[in-house]
Amino acid sequence: MTSKTLTVFTPTYNRNYCLGRCYESLKNQTSQDFIWLIIDDGSTDDTKELVKSWIAENAVDIQYVHQENQGMHGAHNTAYDIMNTELNVCIDSDDYMPYDAVEKIVTFWRAHGNDNVSGIIGLDADTTGQIIGTTLPKELKTSTLFHLYSKHGITGDKKLVYRTELTRNYPYPLFKNERYVGLAYKYFKLDEQYEMLLLNEVLCCVEYMPDGSSMNMLNQYRTNPNGFAFYRKELMKLSFSSLTFKFRQAVHYVSSSFLSKNKAFLKESPQKGLTLMALPFGALLTAFIWSRTK
Repeated sequence: MTSKTLTVFTPTYNRNYCLGRCYESLKNQTSQDFIWLIIDDGSTDDTKELVKSWIAENAVDIQYVHQENQGMHGAHNTAYDIMNTELNVCIDSDDYMPYDAVEKIVTFWRAHGNDNVSGIIGLDADTTGQIIGTTLPKELKTSTLFHLYSKHGITGDKKLVYRTELTRNYPYPLFKNERYVGLAYKYFKLDEQYEMLLLNEVLCCVEYMPDGSSMNMLNQYRTNPNGFAFYRKELMKLSFSSLTFKFRQAVHYVSSSFLSKNKAFLKESPQKGLTLMALPFGALLTAFIWSRTK
C-alpha cells in the first residue's frame, strides 16, 4: 500500500488537446495526497510526450500506462489492477478538479470512512460552477447510488470515490471488436453489498465533449451490442430493483440481442417472462437505432 491516500485515474484516448486542463487542476490542489494514474488507451497523438514533460516537471506524482485500445471499461480494468491506494476516483480527460477537491475527499474519508461503506458520492459541476442535476439529500448520511436515483429522485451525474480493494471486484468483460460496457455495472453490483457516504461538495468539473461517449450513445449501441446486452442482463439481476426497472432493461436487452444477432438471447435471459413481454418494444427500439445511425 502506497503512502498516498487517493488515486486520481484518467482514461484517455487522443485527448492531448484537453488533458492539460486536468493536469493544471491537479498541480494546483491544496493537498498532494494522491497519485495521478493516466491510462492511455491506445492514443495515436502525442499524449505520451506530453505526459513525459509533466513527469519531468515533478509537480504531481504521475503514473503513466499505455495499452492497446480497449475502450473506457478496459481502461478502468487496467487502472483498478494497478492502483494500490486506499481510495480512487475517475476524472475523465476532458474534466478537472476544483483546487480543494482532493483535500475534501481525504479529510471527509478520514472523519467518516469505514469498512461498512464502499466510498463517497460527491457532486459534479459544469465549467461555470453550476451543479449538474440536483444536490444530494441533506437528511441522508449514506445511500446506495442506485437508490439515490430510484428512491430519492436525484438527477445528473455524480462523482464516485471508491475503496480500491472493492473496485477490483466485478471486472468488466471485454468483447471482441467492441469498446463499450456500461461502467455502472460495477457500481450497482457494489450497491448490493454496501452503501456510500454522501458529500455535498463539488469534486469534479465536467465538460461533455463532442467526441465523448455520452454524446454518441446511439452509435455506441449499434457498434457494441454484446457489451450492452451483458450490461442489461446484469441489471435485470439486481436484487433491489423494481419490476418496471427490470422491464426497461429487458427492452434494451432484446434490442442489443437483435443487433448482435444472438438467437439464444431468450434462453440466456435472467428474466425470461419479462424478456418475452419486451420483444415488441425491443424490436421498435432496434428499428429506431438503425434509423438514427449509419
